[in-house]
Amino acid sequence: MIRALIFDLDGTLADTEPLHFEAFRTTLSTMGIDLGREEYYDRLIGYNDHDCFAAVMDDRGKTYDQTALDRLIAAKAEVYQAVIAKRDVLYPGAADFVRRCAERFPLAIATGTLKAEAEMILSRASIRNLFLDIVAAEDVEHGKPAPDSFLAALGRVGFLLRPRPSIVPAECLVIEDTAAGVEAGRRAGMRVLGICQSASADELTGADLLRPTLAETDLDELLRELAQKF
Repeated sequence: MIRALIFDLDGTLADTEPLHFEAFRTTLSTMGIDLGREEYYDRLIGYNDHDCFAAVMDDRGKTYDQTALDRLIAAKAEVYQAVIAKRDVLYPGAADFVRRCAERFPLAIATGTLKAEAEMILSRASIRNLFLDIVAAEDVEHGKPAPDSFLAALGRVGFLLRPRPSIVPAECLVIEDTAAGVEAGRRAGMRVLGICQSASADELTGADLLRPTLAETDLDELLRELAQKF
């Protein structure tokens, strides 16, 4: 039985992956590094900023330390936040789906983006109050595909819902759009719904169920299918 939902943000609720790509590309160009769209979408999508920059630098044989990565992360954040501050970025139907879920379940966010960015997006869409908490990039040591962010989100949900009975990972449904996110949810011992917006169904085969978009996802039907599978 599902008792809590944990949402990814970028590419799941918000159509921000192209904006992240452009911010990464702009930032890396100042170092003479060209980040291609295919490289980003095939291998780096779903990584947090730290891991994405580190992977690109490693691939190019560049030497760097944590201070250099911190500078890149800050520069990219400045570019990205300037863009999202000016527009609504949620996918059509995403906010309505979240509202339906919030009527029945405690919700949390587990994202590889920075907390300030997540807060900005959710608040602008008037759905921040529907989530008990946000676990963002700076809250965990290891980003997806490690399970850390989902387990941390579950821990916070359990703490905030006390004294209710604790929720175990198998009672959580993760909603994700990337192979790294799906793997993270599986490694956390949770059920996973894959949303095929940033990746194809073939790339999300680790998910328990797949849907093309949140707008096309019926919550009751989804829960019935999960109950039949487990």
